[in-house]
Amino acid sequence: MIHHIEIYVSNLEKSTEFWGWLLEDLGYSVYQKWDMGQSWILGDSYIVFVQTEKRFLDVPYHRCRVGLNHLAFHARSKQHVDDVTSQLKEKGVTILYNDKHPYAGGENYYAVYFEDPDRMKVELVAPVL
Repeated sequence: MIHHIEIYVSNLEKSTEFWGWLLEDLGYSVYQKWDMGQSWILGDSYIVFVQTEKRFLDVPYHRCRVGLNHLAFHARSKQHVDDVTSQLKEKGVTILYNDKHPYAGGENYYAVYFEDPDRMKVELVAPVL
């Protein structure tokens, strides 16, 4: 089990606004908050977002470089994936692989793929029944 994940972001305000509603919808609750970061917890695992220092903002994140490619979360159901997809669209978030949505991962893989404000790919996957 993962203890915690810490992600450095280019704009903490945008990132916490983006991630807050999503993580809380997934059952996480606010855990820690300070000037340069915020975290959400679920069970014994938490996710932390920290404002990157200005001197390190010269090279933006790209999921195809060395490092983290994406985060994938469990959805409660296919309907949950659909509901979150609708919310993402209402918020102006681009759905990745829209031409194959919600089966971009394959015919037995019901999910939505999208990007956070720093373009980290995020995936919400329905359970296989």
